[in-house]
Amino acid sequence: MLVRNLASVVVLLMAGAFCAPSAQAGPIVEHVNLGDSFSAGSGVLPLAAGAPLGCLRSERNFARIVAEERGFQLEDVSCGGASTEDFYGRQRPDTPPQFDALSDSTDLVTLMIGGNDSDVFARAISSCVSAALRSPGAYSPCADQYGTSFEDTITSRTYPAIRQALGDIERRAPRARVVVVGYQWLLPPTIGCAPQMPVAPGDVPYLRSLQRTLNTSIASAAAETDTTFVDMSVVSEGHDGCQAVGTRWAEPLLFSDQFVPVHPNAAGEAAMAAEVEKALAS
Repeated sequence: MLVRNLASVVVLLMAGAFCAPSAQAGPIVEHVNLGDSFSAGSGVLPLAAGAPLGCLRSERNFARIVAEERGFQLEDVSCGGASTEDFYGRQRPDTPPQFDALSDSTDLVTLMIGGNDSDVFARAISSCVSAALRSPGAYSPCADQYGTSFEDTITSRTYPAIRQALGDIERRAPRARVVVVGYQWLLPPTIGCAPQMPVAPGDVPYLRSLQRTLNTSIASAAAETDTTFVDMSVVSEGHDGCQAVGTRWAEPLLFSDQFVPVHPNAAGEAAMAAEVEKALAS
């Protein structure tokens, strides 16, 4: 009789455990990801289902990794080739202005932006590659030809555009925390790796300086708009596109392991996600 009664109690307790209401889930965090190809993870497979094909938005970009690990409700509108102008207008017919994703209920905004403004960074890389091909054996043909013109464009045009965009995010999503991520290194400090990155020896530090100027501009704009800046320059040192497979976080121009070269690979996107997680934790 005792055994039967104990069994009945166990059954009742188990039934209660299964029927009891579950613990209340935490509040939903509305997360919006904006930005360009580095933010979209262009080149990292698989592509995100349902995203405009021209955006080359990855299912494993840094924002999606963060949202998945933290249980955030993510709206990812990042798109390869985007500049700050595409926050306000259509980049292509199937992509509404990225700022349309923001609202009073947005809790978190992540983004990377600036590299495509005035087409300055892609134009600098292509110009330096062309200069090396036109002047074989020259030490710094790109720097000799273009001087400070690329950096001048960043400081005079890109920087104020980023500052304006970050301020406008705050106005459109007034209670959101905004996290802007800097660009990881694409080249080493001094010695390049032709032919993988086919630029002249003296143009390696020239392009590196240009990227430093861009990141400094983003950091300054963030500081002026109460935006969290995630600096990738320290952690990505030694993981540039000249390093070996398995070490590099960005792919070189030639012999790339993904279909979009000179961009972060899966390891690079994961590294950015880890740094964003640290920023959110602080």
